[in-house]
Amino acid sequence: MAMKCMMSTGESKEMKSKLHRVEFGCSEESMVPENFVWPDEFKARDGAPELHVPHIDLHKFLNGNESDIEEATRLVDEACRKHGFFVLVNHGVDMELMKRVHECMDEFFTLPFDVKQKSQRKFGENYGYANSFIGRFSNNLPWKETLSLPYVANHNSTSVQDFVSKCVGPELSHQGKVYQECGKALSDLSLKIVELLGLSLGVPKEKFKKFYEDNDSIIRLNYYPPCEKPELTLGTGPHCDPTSITILHQDHVSGLQVYVDDEWHSIPPTKNSFVINIGDTFMALTNGVYKSCFHRAVVNCKEVRKSMAFFLCPAADKVVRAPDEVVEKNPPRKFPDYTWPMLLELTQKFYRADSNTFQAFIPWLEKQKSANTTAPPAL
Repeated sequence: MAMKCMMSTGESKEMKSKLHRVEFGCSEESMVPENFVWPDEFKARDGAPELHVPHIDLHKFLNGNESDIEEATRLVDEACRKHGFFVLVNHGVDMELMKRVHECMDEFFTLPFDVKQKSQRKFGENYGYANSFIGRFSNNLPWKETLSLPYVANHNSTSVQDFVSKCVGPELSHQGKVYQECGKALSDLSLKIVELLGLSLGVPKEKFKKFYEDNDSIIRLNYYPPCEKPELTLGTGPHCDPTSITILHQDHVSGLQVYVDDEWHSIPPTKNSFVINIGDTFMALTNGVYKSCFHRAVVNCKEVRKSMAFFLCPAADKVVRAPDEVVEKNPPRKFPDYTWPMLLELTQKFYRADSNTFQAFIPWLEKQKSANTTAPPAL
């Protein structure tokens, strides 16, 4: 990869300046600052094999005969027990809408840096613009920019649109309308996905749908600029999503990798599809039967990569607890009861999400509960 990505000596400094040096704090001497360089054991290598995940035809599942339903649930169950990833096709989401989302992303992320910083995401907050998480982390920084937006599944809610107008700027309110429409479409899709997951797991399909009907979710727009030395850094470091279900739309540039069977595998983009993966919170709802898998994003030296993730999250007051019928088939109960804001607080303020997030969360949660129990009453 390094040899393929070397710039020719005839290329000008003006050409190099297009690689987001200012945004990423780079100097003239180094295209990849030290705090963006990852340890050798995490660095990407050429030639990651493709992970062959099932492509699930949602239309057939929703409208098909019994054999179509059985086939879809079997494939999803197998994938989710092993690594938690599958691809959704014929999903009913308007791809022209997703095209408009990517056009809005192009518009936002190519704005001057000082304009984007007006919506800077502050420490401990969940929404806004983030430039490589500089300020939140000091090393192993991701080679990317993000814009995170709040989506609330309420018929009258305009949470995304309002956030964009207020924090990003009224001049970009047209983007807010597109993201709001996208959030609604993906929230509706997520309820169909959890129906599929419920049937695959062997519980009534309405069970998880009711749990997430009033979801309080996150839209995250990811922008990965080209990097002259992509072998030194990562677009997103290895982690498991602490959320419930991730619906990922990729552009045409490959970059998603999943760690399965002690090896990194790629999931290349496929047209008109979404990549679906299980997060830690849904893993807890299945008592660990369905897996939240370690994954990352790699970068390249040739072109920008964009992706949009819809992170399905339960409403703040919903208690995450695996159904009794799931625990009875897979005893004992493996996870404590909690609400999503508790896990979110850990990952936003105290712990950088990785493959051990839940191992860190359980003792932290017990400590929080103990502190609340022993605290003296307020005067």
